[in-house]
Amino acid sequence: MRNLGYLFLGLTLACSAPKSDQQSFSALQRDSLFQEDAKSSEEDLTDTDLEKSLQEQGLVNIQKEISGIQVELKYSTVDNFFQQDVYGDLTQCYLQPVAAAMLGKAQASLQKEYPNLSLLVYDGVRPLRVQQILWDSLDKPDSIKPLYVSDPKIGGLHNYGLAVDLTIFDLKSGKPLDMGTPFDYFGFPAYPDRELQMLAEEKITKTQVANREILRKVMKGAGFTGIGSEWWHFNAFSRKEAEEKFSIIN
Repeated sequence: MRNLGYLFLGLTLACSAPKSDQQSFSALQRDSLFQEDAKSSEEDLTDTDLEKSLQEQGLVNIQKEISGIQVELKYSTVDNFFQQDVYGDLTQCYLQPVAAAMLGKAQASLQKEYPNLSLLVYDGVRPLRVQQILWDSLDKPDSIKPLYVSDPKIGGLHNYGLAVDLTIFDLKSGKPLDMGTPFDYFGFPAYPDRELQMLAEEKITKTQVANREILRKVMKGAGFTGIGSEWWHFNAFSRKEAEEKFSIIN
């Protein structure tokens, strides 16, 4: 078993920590976390325990709710900042039931128009305790930290189980569509708000923008809203609605 903080340390780096700032997470900090993991075995939580906790808080496994949807939790692979599998056997993505239903609508819309394509989900719910670990680990003044990671005192929509990070997967080629940048890339080429500028500067191509437009079309058609700095991130509700109707996931 693994300490929950270590299990989930990498999760929101994929949505929060820019590649240009990854040096903030020093080798010393990582070693310290690994040592803490060894010291805290009595507080370990198994993957099964974690899934049970998410279910008890009302979340659903989207792979059981949405036919054909693809899931690749990035920190359940070595394709992440630490280049290690920090999730172990946990490969399931959880969301609030209403968000999962909306995502199911987006998946159905995509496959109706493009039968060879499917949504590929990289991240869903992010427990607040994980957000706290990331906040505490980030070597930045508190005034600047919100540029990289949501303040756990406030919480973000991932913490409510109401945000999803995803792309589109080509079932024929067995690869995601080319979106111009990888997931977890933080720079103007990944910004929807900067696409015209990036096209003019030849940092991205018209084909890559067209692929993003397919994703935006099906997600917005299902009721999601995107953000200006990440082509992969979509919210099911506004922050105000989340606070009024849902509880933060711990």
